[in-house]
Amino acid sequence: MHRHSVFSLAASAVIVAAAACNPFHKPANKITVQDIPVGERWNASLATPSGLQGAVQVHGTGYLARDPGGSKAVIHISNATPGGVHPWSIRTGLCGADNPVFGDASAYPNLKVDKDGTAQTSANLSAPFPTSGDYSLEVRASPTNMGTVIACGNLAPPTQ
Repeated sequence: MHRHSVFSLAASAVIVAAAACNPFHKPANKITVQDIPVGERWNASLATPSGLQGAVQVHGTGYLARDPGGSKAVIHISNATPGGVHPWSIRTGLCGADNPVFGDASAYPNLKVDKDGTAQTSANLSAPFPTSGDYSLEVRASPTNMGTVIACGNLAPPTQ
């Protein structure tokens, strides 16, 4: 039984060492607003509009948080086409309408999709952090196809 325990311990050490050296392991890049609790930011879950389901299935999350000098928008998407470039923005109003951009449209850098189908980025906005209203986060098909929304999510206000 002692020999079996030594063998198990040695096998466990080899597995841990192999996992640590795995060349296919890609550490997650995290974009966060420092220590902002979920209850103190506007949060959204993104999904593909029903008219595109079956052709495209992009999902993701995002939020709008208070930031010194204004607001900070953060977005993460997955299941997108590798190599794709997608404009995105926070909009005043709910998904499904052509609403104005919240803040300066040029503050939102395009999402650039990695080979694993994910993308994430953030935008620093000079617009003040909203305390009421309706807002949504949307992703467009491409810089040359701004008329097609491939993912949208309504932002839920912070909990009080």
